[in-house]
Amino acid sequence: MAPVKLQSLVIITGMSGSGKHTAFNAFEDLGYFCVDNLPTSLISRLIQMSDASGGELQELAIVIDVRLGEPLAGFEKLFGEIRQSHTNAKIIFVDASTEVLARRYGETRRVHPLAQDTTLLEGIRAERKRLSSVRTLADLVIDTSDFTVHDLRDFIYQNFQRTDQEEVLNVSLVSFGFKNGIPHNSELVFDVRFLPNPNFVPDLKEQTGNDPSVAKYMLKQPETGEILGRIHDMLEYLLPKYSREGKKYLTISIGCTGGRHRSVLVANELQKRLKKKGRKVNLIHRDLHSE
Repeated sequence: MAPVKLQSLVIITGMSGSGKHTAFNAFEDLGYFCVDNLPTSLISRLIQMSDASGGELQELAIVIDVRLGEPLAGFEKLFGEIRQSHTNAKIIFVDASTEVLARRYGETRRVHPLAQDTTLLEGIRAERKRLSSVRTLADLVIDTSDFTVHDLRDFIYQNFQRTDQEEVLNVSLVSFGFKNGIPHNSELVFDVRFLPNPNFVPDLKEQTGNDPSVAKYMLKQPETGEILGRIHDMLEYLLPKYSREGKKYLTISIGCTGGRHRSVLVANELQKRLKKKGRKVNLIHRDLHSE
């Protein structure tokens, strides 16, 4: 059986500080198998192995850093071979103005790789001169001079995201008890200890927020409906913004005293509301069975 070739192959190169690795991370978020800084001699082998995977590996992105010290002629030959064997391959050169690159290096306090024994500007200019022939080989040159990291990520998404691929924010709702501590990976925390406590209702004390009788009691309380509405409205406002910033996972923790009644009910109801909006929501009741 003939090998199934990669559906998408992207080679990323460019100036130091221009955003190569931001682009690399964006492709990784899109589901590409990503490899960074592989020596030229191994790249052809990697592509062959990917083709021979029988379709298990369909999208591959490779960052090539020409500062490895290999002859530029080797890159030009490699690019030519890739284009011959994979007509869908794209070579991306990420660039920015010399002034912007200098400012970025000044802000990060990193040392430019070609400015070890000279000034920063001289190092940037030397790299630009060295890469001029590689830049002309690119199918796409991305100038990030006016881009934020989010702009660059969005550009990659808009141009390389499959039409059948949605940008999904994976939301986890975690109910917990403050007496056992806030979940360590919480990014949003809501305290619902102000709600009437079923723990003080004799018939409900031994039950949990998953039980219909506790749910009925809680949903009769005006404060419950109000806080559910306010938290849900806030999440509907925030979640698209988190997605736009490239966030993939969000943990929302709902806490009461013991983590068995109020927080469980609120987390359950929020999950229902969010799922009705088509969102993927994981539900975890951390302290449901704690003492």
